[in-house]
Amino acid sequence: MNWKSFIAGAVAGIVGGYCLSKKIRETMPLSGEEVLADVKHAFKKEGKIDGSWMQMKPEDYKKYAIQTKVYRGGITTRQNGERQQYEFIADAYTGSVIDIYPL
Repeated sequence: MNWKSFIAGAVAGIVGGYCLSKKIRETMPLSGEEVLADVKHAFKKEGKIDGSWMQMKPEDYKKYAIQTKVYRGGITTRQNGERQQYEFIADAYTGSVIDIYPL
C-alpha cells in the first residue's frame, strides 16, 4: 500500500463522516432549551420578560398539509407597564415559531 492511497482513503473517510453527521443533525429535533432561548430573545426586543415555560417533549402537530413535531410553550412579558401572556408553538426541527397567540 502506498501513501497516496492511504491519504486518499483517510480524506474520503473524513469527508464522508462530516456529511453523515451533518445529515443526522438535520433529522434530530433541537432541544427545548435552545428553542425557548430563541423565543425569549425575540420577545426581549419588545419588553421585559417576567416568566416563561415550555414542554420539553416534542409532540406531533398537523395543520392543513403541514405535519411536524413541535414544542408548546408560553411567555409573560411587560409592555407599557402591563403584563401580557402569550402561548406559542415552535417547530422542533428549525426552532421557528409556527403560531403565537395572547391569552
